Amino acid sequence: MTLDEIDKRLIAALQGNAHLTAQDLGATLNLSASQAGRRRQRLEAEGVIQSYAARVDARKLGLAVQGFVQVHLGTHGPEHAQSFARLVAHRAEIVSAWTMTGDADYLLRVYCEDLPALNRLIHEVLLPHSAVARVHSQIVMDQLKRDAPLPV
Repeated sequence: MTLDEIDKRLIAALQGNAHLTAQDLGATLNLSASQAGRRRQRLEAEGVIQSYAARVDARKLGLAVQGFVQVHLGTHGPEHAQSFARLVAHRAEIVSAWTMTGDADYLLRVYCEDLPALNRLIHEVLLPHSAVARVHSQIVMDQLKRDAPLPV
């Protein structure tokens, strides 16, 4: 799929405010509301725009600790990877996860209410998994840049 400049401007506008109406988008893009709405629908149908979500302040939800956890597997294989992926998918504290090149096999981004909760996640959930050999955690002291919109 090829995106033209109007598509890119539409995406940038929606990344800034997903509540924009077709009327708002039309005014921003110098299009009619119906043209802007059709473009948005096409980008949604083609999977360029996957979903809309609210950005929430973790601290106001009582999640005071943000961390990154590197997971090193001791045992590799499809069944272990699938089992670990299921574990990750079912833990609310793990908000994102990546498979990695380099020393660690996985990198997990976690939010916990406090340090004891992070400790429990590591020692009672991750380390007991049969494929996990070790973990290395890093606690976020301050986030200098929030998750930003994708560059378009």
